[in-house]
Amino acid sequence: MTPRTQFMDVKLALSRVGGDTELLREIAVIFMDDYPKVVAEVWDAASRGDAKAIERAAHGLKGSVANFGAPAAVDAALKLELMGRTGELHNVSASLMELERVLAGLHEDLVAL
Repeated sequence: MTPRTQFMDVKLALSRVGGDTELLREIAVIFMDDYPKVVAEVWDAASRGDAKAIERAAHGLKGSVANFGAPAAVDAALKLELMGRTGELHNVSASLMELERVLAGLHEDLVAL
């Protein structure tokens, strides 16, 4: 396992689980199963113009990816969260595509654990 990958900081992620690699892997599996559903919720909310639903889903996702030391994913989720909070949804599709891109990279890093 390398200490730093492109989309996540393994050392930071391990520090958040007391250095327990197996626990980190278990959390990663749960996350990888769950995050596509959350992204689908955000797409659905965006299609309905439901800013509050975007804010809530992106906020939860932001917290999850922060546990893995994944700054690009945190930033992408935060951007969507703020769009939802302010109701400024004119670039929501582009922001969602960016979120999906960084989540795909994080997914690869998590699989490599």
